[in-house]
Amino acid sequence: MRHFIDTQDFTKAELLDLIELVRLTKAADKQGALPRLLEGASLGMIFEEPSTRTRISFEVAMTRLGGHALYLRPGEIHLGVRESIKDTAKVISRMTNAIEARMLKHSMVLELAKYATVPVINGLTDYNHPTQVVCDVFTMTEHKLPGKPLEDIKVTFVGDTTNVCSSLMLICTQLGMHFTQAAPKQYQASVELQAMARKNCAASGGTLTITDDPVAAVSDADFIYTDLWWWVGQEAEIPDRKAAFMPKFQVNLALFSKAPAHAKMMHCLPASRGVEATDEVLDHPRSIIYDQSENRLHTEKAILIEFVYPHIRRPQQALRDWHAGRIQAFLGTKLLPPYDAN
Repeated sequence: MRHFIDTQDFTKAELLDLIELVRLTKAADKQGALPRLLEGASLGMIFEEPSTRTRISFEVAMTRLGGHALYLRPGEIHLGVRESIKDTAKVISRMTNAIEARMLKHSMVLELAKYATVPVINGLTDYNHPTQVVCDVFTMTEHKLPGKPLEDIKVTFVGDTTNVCSSLMLICTQLGMHFTQAAPKQYQASVELQAMARKNCAASGGTLTITDDPVAAVSDADFIYTDLWWWVGQEAEIPDRKAAFMPKFQVNLALFSKAPAHAKMMHCLPASRGVEATDEVLDHPRSIIYDQSENRLHTEKAILIEFVYPHIRRPQQALRDWHAGRIQAFLGTKLLPPYDAN
């Protein structure tokens, strides 16, 4: 049994297979012909913070695959407060087929995975967001120049080293793509993260560039990506962060115009419009932010199939009939005779 915690846990071939499965499930879904491969299965979804795309995509994905998703949040379950993570993981494992967890701390997802006996899927932590970046690369394959190999694609991320930036840096370098981050020096990727990405490059043939020159960074980009400049727990830093990023690192029309004419705009959402990116760019004809959002649904379907489907019991019809007969025979001894109105 494997968990989906970090793209670094998988080979390039495995990631490409997963992206191809996203393509297949999307094509089937668009024709209303998605097979109900998770019939009768249940997904426990733990959310420590609010979510739009992650919650909706996983819940709808389970429904379309024939399963059921349960939304669980602190205050409704005893997660790490009145009950240990270990006990929570083991109990949910006994009642569901998989656990999706969107946690404030990466260590909590790792602990869930340590004790769970069903697959654990990382829906976002303070460290990474693997489901998002599988979706992002799939979206890039849909919108890249025709005939351009994945290994020739250049991705420029303008902004802070968020969990999405970190994950995108790693998956792009794993797949042999060319990744650039443009950010003020104090908000650039850590030495440790850069080392991981450069190790990926050595194996895949990809490249990593870190710069504080956003104009140069977008000049040959196929895809320009940005994200929020601050997140939960960073509210006190907002004035300093605005001063560091604005206006040089805002993705506006002036910066977007420095990119090639085919470059596409990406954002994982939610966006602070008018901050990290302007309306004119987010709503530009070459913006693909809503394609990204939709593709979260197709990505979650593929991840659920890949990690849950192999573990679902599929008994022969004869065994189903045998158990049904036993239960019906038992119930027959308990039923009252038909009611006689006379």
